[in-house]
Amino acid sequence: MSENIENKQPLISIGNCGEYLVAGELERRGFTVAVPMSNAPDFDILAINRETKKQIAIQVKTVKGSKSNWTLNKKNENLKGDNIFYVFVKLNGLDVPDYYVVPSDFVAKTITAGHKEWLDTPGIKGQQHNDNNMRKFSLADDKFKSAWNLLK
Repeated sequence: MSENIENKQPLISIGNCGEYLVAGELERRGFTVAVPMSNAPDFDILAINRETKKQIAIQVKTVKGSKSNWTLNKKNENLKGDNIFYVFVKLNGLDVPDYYVVPSDFVAKTITAGHKEWLDTPGIKGQQHNDNNMRKFSLADDKFKSAWNLLK
């Protein structure tokens, strides 16, 4: 049992690290931030722009390493709205993290299309892929890198 907890601990720490880094960035940028004490299924951070009073919900996804690939879930295909955003965090060791601020509609469309393409593409041995709840999100360019202005 303790082995399972130990295996999950690094993932939890990486996720928590990303959430608190994003919360700090938002505070620096004029938002009042709330990080729910319990695990909220659809968002990690609620924020209010102190100037415009706009309220937003943010889902944070964090990876470490050099690749800009994040794992999402089928539910993320339907998690979209004008005030819902994702902040994808790429931890860069002890260097400054990279933040990608992406509207939820873009994420939903991208992972839906990507999953359909994966299902339609034969596997290594020519077999059809089995549908599952996992979705992959990656960024080909830096269009959304540090795009904090999208939250205003």
